[in-house]
Amino acid sequence: MSNDANESAGLKRTLKTRHLSMIALGGTIGTGLFVTSGATVAQAGPMGALAAYAVMGLMVYFLMTSLGEMATYMPVSGSFSTYADRFVDPAFGFAMGWNFWLNWAITVAVEAATVGVVMGYWFPHTPGWTWSFATLALILLINLLSTKTYGETEFWMAMIKVVAVIAFLIVGFAMILGIMTYKPDVARNLSVGNHGFVNGFNGILAVLMVAGFSFQGTEFIGITAGESETPETSVPTAIKQVFWRILLFYIGAIFVIGAIIYYKDPSLLSASEDNIAVSPFTLVFERAGLASAAAVMNAVILTSVISSANSGLYTSSRMLYSMAEEGMAPAFFKKINPKSGIPTRALAVTIIVSALTLATSLFGKNVYLYLVAASGLTGFITWIGIAICAYRFRRAFIAQGHTVSELRYHAKWFPVGPILALIMSIIVVAGQDLASFQGPISHWNWQAIITTYLAIPIFLGLFFYYKLKHHTKMRSLQDVDLKTDARPMK
Repeated sequence: MSNDANESAGLKRTLKTRHLSMIALGGTIGTGLFVTSGATVAQAGPMGALAAYAVMGLMVYFLMTSLGEMATYMPVSGSFSTYADRFVDPAFGFAMGWNFWLNWAITVAVEAATVGVVMGYWFPHTPGWTWSFATLALILLINLLSTKTYGETEFWMAMIKVVAVIAFLIVGFAMILGIMTYKPDVARNLSVGNHGFVNGFNGILAVLMVAGFSFQGTEFIGITAGESETPETSVPTAIKQVFWRILLFYIGAIFVIGAIIYYKDPSLLSASEDNIAVSPFTLVFERAGLASAAAVMNAVILTSVISSANSGLYTSSRMLYSMAEEGMAPAFFKKINPKSGIPTRALAVTIIVSALTLATSLFGKNVYLYLVAASGLTGFITWIGIAICAYRFRRAFIAQGHTVSELRYHAKWFPVGPILALIMSIIVVAGQDLASFQGPISHWNWQAIITTYLAIPIFLGLFFYYKLKHHTKMRSLQDVDLKTDARPMK
């Protein structure tokens, strides 16, 4: 394919910088911040939760700048799957692509199921599944219209979330500074346990897992680069903006929650999508005197969940299309609507898989639980893959006689950044369910272990299937293809 492969093949470069920024930002601000952030303060104390989110935020920054370096040089919709194929091993690219597609095809269904739960707040007598299937129809329609429609929808849905967080921070800091009627005991709340740390290192480790899930979706920026008007400028701008906003929003929100709500407040642990009245955001707004806080936050969370499903459908359909282009998925999925530039077959099959997954939540609970488990760690596996690709890309770039100054955008702290991101991602994957490994091997909780770590054997199965079938080898640095789809260098 040529430099503008995506354009010539039919995908249209219509996403602007503001779309990319909001898609990446919207991908990280969701139920992780609005619902589960309170539980992190209860688990590790306010300072422990802050430390965990700061560490995870730094790791995500290294990961995003690593992906940004590759995405500005080679902006393709296959993103890290294409990079894994070209810079590491074709089998690695195959496993990365199918792993990502499976994850988001299932996650779209999970988000749609959540919409049903959230809508129960206003319509308790309407079956939740009707709202769930209506959500799938809505996001399919948005994605069928055009890439620009998707980008615009995501921009405004992300904007609603951003406004909610900014309002929360303003109200929260006004309360901390004693401007509002409610006066929290900030000094006591922030110094609980051991100077704000509860449960020591184990508490921080537990929150690292939650924080990791909260930041899932930042990698979307790599896929949207394939349909960006000006990837060489849009991607670096979006990464810079997103990192500082994530840091401000997450760190700021955790600080406000820890300062205003005592860590032993039982409501911090009981918040969920079907119990929005005790979301830490709702609690803070209510203490500030906003009577309709629960209804407002429910609407914001509804937007978040639909936004996540919308982005999941977009990115997974682009990944399936891209794999077909690279010969790693049936050629059937290469079909593009010439008018809209939408990969309609990839989109249709992805939404069908999501609908079938959603149906199992109604008729086969055990099947649904295992499907959700299969997608549980795939986001972290994607992060591990991105870190490996970034390391190999830079080494191949230098080995083939290029200099770093030729790159339009540089990964930060190379090689420390990607190596640190790799180690942190492995720690987060390994530490997901350490409690199940206690005692002798015969006493291990094997059902919990299989449910938690199911994504790993699936990924390895995909990798070795392709490797054995096609006898692939790791590409030498000299053989790495740095020309196909590359944009002009400096």
